Amino acid sequence: MSEPLVLSGQPGTITVAAVALDRVVVHAAESVEGARVRRPKRSVDVAHRAGLASVSFELAIEQGVPVPELARTVQKRVADAVAATTGLDVDRVDVTVAEIA
Repeated sequence: MSEPLVLSGQPGTITVAAVALDRVVVHAAESVEGARVRRPKRSVDVAHRAGLASVSFELAIEQGVPVPELARTVQKRVADAVAATTGLDVDRVDVTVAEIA
């Protein structure tokens, strides 16, 4: 499970809840046709430290879709969405294809 992101600065802090970070990942991943995040409440993890984020989650893919191509597209969309939403640099997006349905 993800941890909240706390951004410090003037005039105070901004806290982005873990569930909000997870939703960014799920929304971005599922914007790719043929992809669905599997068990989003348990499989999504957004870790962050020193301005860097790493993301991991399980993915279900429709049968007949080229797995490497779809997974790479999902990785890019998730990395772009997390970076745009949080201001963090995304170090890695690890995708486990857990189901082909």
